[in-house]
Amino acid sequence: MQHKPANTRVEIHELIQTRLSPRAFDPDKPVNHNDLLALLEAARWAASCFNDQPWRFVVCDKATDEAAWQQAFGTLVEKNKQWAKNAPLLILSVAMEHFNHNGKPNRWAMYDTGAASASLCLQATALELCVHQMGGFDADLAHEVFQLPTNCQPMAMMAVGYQADVGVLDEDFKSAELAERARVALDERFYAGSWGKGIE
Repeated sequence: MQHKPANTRVEIHELIQTRLSPRAFDPDKPVNHNDLLALLEAARWAASCFNDQPWRFVVCDKATDEAAWQQAFGTLVEKNKQWAKNAPLLILSVAMEHFNHNGKPNRWAMYDTGAASASLCLQATALELCVHQMGGFDADLAHEVFQLPTNCQPMAMMAVGYQADVGVLDEDFKSAELAERARVALDERFYAGSWGKGIE
């Protein structure tokens, strides 16, 4: 696995500092079932409004159900197909739009589903797995092929597996894979007491 820790302003936990979203996945190394369950358990224990747990995850494991994996793969935009073809797992995250306890619209469902997905990603890092979350997929097609209910929103397709050498990638992706990790300065996104006043 490439070791590209984030260059942080202050020390943060190693799991967060080393989490990556690579495109180079090892096509010959499946994810074992216990590790998959650990990823899902991590997501299951995320915080959510009213403990409603509005997330749903559709897991498509190429090793055990290639037909489902091919359905997930078929929803991806062409550019993502070029590298996601090597990921042993494709997982669709879905946010349910209404609360379980009263049927009212849940405007926090997408936020909570993102929190569950972040927990999954950190557990993956702890297991030396990698996750690359993709917005580049056809949500309407995902609704159709996975027979999703009408009151939900497909959020992301996640490629999950073990990182491989960049040599498995087409030339178009190698430079991005090798590039230095970067974020905008802390005070440009995080404010102290009022909008736009960067935190010191």
